[in-house]
Amino acid sequence: MSPGIKRQLASLAVPIFIETFLIMMLGAVDTIMLSRHSDASVAAVGVVNQIVMLCFLVFEVINLGTSVLCSQYLGAGLKDRLATVVGVALAINLLTGCAISATLFLGAGNILTAMGLSGEMMPEGLAYMRIVGGFAFVQALAMTVSATLRACNKAVYPMAVVAIVNVLNIFGNYALIFGKFGLPALGVEGAAISTAAGRTLAMIMLFAIMFRTTIPVIKPSLFRPFPFKEVKNLLKIGIPSAGEQLSYSSSQVLITYFINMLGVEALATRTYTVNVVMFGYLFCIAVSQGGAICIGHLIGRGKVMGTYLLGRFVMRISIIVSVSLSILIAVFGNVIFHALTSDAAIIKMGTTILVIDIVLELGRAINIFATNALRATGDVNFPFYIGLVVQWSVAVAAGYMLGIVAGLGIYGMWAMFTLDENIRGFIFARRWRSFKWAGKSFVAR
Repeated sequence: MSPGIKRQLASLAVPIFIETFLIMMLGAVDTIMLSRHSDASVAAVGVVNQIVMLCFLVFEVINLGTSVLCSQYLGAGLKDRLATVVGVALAINLLTGCAISATLFLGAGNILTAMGLSGEMMPEGLAYMRIVGGFAFVQALAMTVSATLRACNKAVYPMAVVAIVNVLNIFGNYALIFGKFGLPALGVEGAAISTAAGRTLAMIMLFAIMFRTTIPVIKPSLFRPFPFKEVKNLLKIGIPSAGEQLSYSSSQVLITYFINMLGVEALATRTYTVNVVMFGYLFCIAVSQGGAICIGHLIGRGKVMGTYLLGRFVMRISIIVSVSLSILIAVFGNVIFHALTSDAAIIKMGTTILVIDIVLELGRAINIFATNALRATGDVNFPFYIGLVVQWSVAVAAGYMLGIVAGLGIYGMWAMFTLDENIRGFIFARRWRSFKWAGKSFVAR
């Protein structure tokens, strides 16, 4: 693997790492601040975020296709086709974003009732979903522009935008949750307002950057005749790719429903734990996304062996760093949970789960790499089929049997999550070594 490719990988992975870290910090800050409000607030927001993130995967149908096509077209020097893809993606996501915003706002009560939310958690969940969900269309456009900038080797700009929004969100949360600087104390509703305002500002900034640095203008002539071929390619990549993520996220929603059956303490533990362990696989996300962009450029140039070697390098360092960080998190698990809550039951469950999670992160590191890398080559169906079968049979079905039916609770469920990740990781590692992804490019050669 050439030094130039490693430099390009570093130039993408570093800003993606910082951006992803800041995004995770945004969620962590919300969780920490709301934990000072009540554990019930944390649990309610955790349920709502599962639903909202599931809806955001609809946008990923187009965004994932946009990222792959832009990286391959850029590698092949097809700039007009790149601009066409971006224009089509923005139009489609605007329409779907508005539809989802209306659904989340108007159907909040029915959705949360179906998720089993009740008692003191219901008013908190309703307020958060109606505000954050109502602005879903803003996130749809922001995600499309971010995907475009990263695919065009400009990952530093989304990173800078997230940094600015993060700082503003901290002040917004502090002021609106607790009623500082003369503002009313709105609790969960204040956190939602701060989140929605931050996402709107991010969208405006990203559009300004894209038009100044990447695509000065999207010419109407590029859409005459209408580029149905690009729409087909977007959907060909996006539907199975987002389907894999949809399968995972919807399985997590059902798992959240099962954990809710165990009580508020178990649900709060899961919310805290998910926010903590994300920092363990943060590097893996960044280097895998950066690697996928480089892989798309190499595939666009027809360099198959270079693609394979880069993928093997990314997979190896992802495993080493993710597992090492998860061990570190487990060692300091007791300190971390004491900083988050004073509930002894939550602390005990959380610290135990962090130990189990060390093994889970081995498989997760491979899965994060492989789904990004295979998608970038055009091998988009395989990850979807494997995810659909393994996630639902092991993480969901076996998790329910061991955790609920057998009475092992959240510990039994987490053991099945670990088995799920590692089965898929083994299968994906073999797929990459098989070279069956070669020849699936969207650039005609």
